[in-house]
Amino acid sequence: MNHDTYLNSYLADILATAKNVAVVGASTDDKRPSQWISGFLLGKGYRVFPVNPLHRGELILGQRVYGSLGEIAEPIHLVDVFRRPEHLDAIVEEVLAMAPRPAAIWCQLGIRNDAAAERAEAAGIKMVMNRALVCEYPLVYERMHASAVQGHAA
Repeated sequence: MNHDTYLNSYLADILATAKNVAVVGASTDDKRPSQWISGFLLGKGYRVFPVNPLHRGELILGQRVYGSLGEIAEPIHLVDVFRRPEHLDAIVEEVLAMAPRPAAIWCQLGIRNDAAAERAEAAGIKMVMNRALVCEYPLVYERMHASAVQGHAA
């Protein structure tokens, strides 16, 4: 897949179908984007599972922090990545070891690793790279509105 551009429907589908989101690279610092996005997701009704081995067992926005994706007992639908691109290979390997596997991995702005994306996609996991989740979230409302309009027209 070409990761230079994405169809709005592709992004909206990922965000609309996810319920449980693991935030890899979650920070206890309220000045860090990973914490802002965690709060945003919580406010939108998602269940958030912060992941950061340095803060395992602590709380971020009232949510227990996990040391790794493998420690999370709940099924994860979306892995939101706030780590440098060179860490994405290891994150994809960790995702591939999960059962069940998440449907998608979302890499925030500045995070792109095409080789890691190819491995995830070969296993059926959708990838988004170098995109701010919060900026794409309005697509969910557009999708819901379009579905409601189509439903009324039928």
